[in-house]
Amino acid sequence: MDPEKFAKYCLSIVVLISLVVVVNASSLPSSRRSKYEILKQINRNGPYIGLITVYAPEETAFFGRRFKIGKVHDKKVIYVRCGIGMVNAAAATQQMVDLFNVAGIVHFGIAGNVNNSMSIGDVSIPKQLADTGLWDWVNPNGTLDSTDVAHLEIETYNVPKGGENLLGSIGYMQEQFFSASGKPNVSQPLFWIHVNQQWLQVASKLETSVSNGFPVIVIRGLSDLAGGQSGQNGIQTFGSLAARNTANVVVQFLKELKRKDLYPSF
Repeated sequence: MDPEKFAKYCLSIVVLISLVVVVNASSLPSSRRSKYEILKQINRNGPYIGLITVYAPEETAFFGRRFKIGKVHDKKVIYVRCGIGMVNAAAATQQMVDLFNVAGIVHFGIAGNVNNSMSIGDVSIPKQLADTGLWDWVNPNGTLDSTDVAHLEIETYNVPKGGENLLGSIGYMQEQFFSASGKPNVSQPLFWIHVNQQWLQVASKLETSVSNGFPVIVIRGLSDLAGGQSGQNGIQTFGSLAARNTANVVVQFLKELKRKDLYPSF
């Protein structure tokens, strides 16, 4: 089958799931020229709204795999699952804005809750974002994550007198890393990632949407207490609920989004 016919064939495969119509953009010909021609054809139908998520329950709730092109409430969208971690989030977002004609980014998924005024299952839109460590301060009932490869119990270190304090502990865990050299959608557990200058530059663009001049909104459903619980983390129990609630909010947000807000030049 020649590249032109194959491109038309790929773009004709439409799957209707709930309100989402998607076209699989990952099944591209091996020829680089054919890939670029398909990207050009996709971008001619843009601009789109980029949808990015992290965890499997979020992906199951919204349904998507690789880059998916389609519509939600008559809004053209491109969806991708980026994988866990800052580098993955930055790289996937940068790749999306580099390759596709995108008008804005919606980053959605589940998250731990450290706000007592909110409950598991609530969906939040943060006003401000920061990347910090999660410190388990003043939490005598906190439990260590079973995936930690090392931890430091600060509460047992006191100078000049011994005893206990309320400073809790620090835990270190492996990252789930998705690489082009590995199997698709299969993570590689890494504790120490050997980064280079280019990777640091990409990581510094975690706010890639802003740095590239794109409007961005973050929508998160609360699935657990971010380590503040006693016993097992609630993400296994409430992760699917939080993901469904988040997906519903994303769909309604896209429904309410006005064309003039999305495409000011129109």
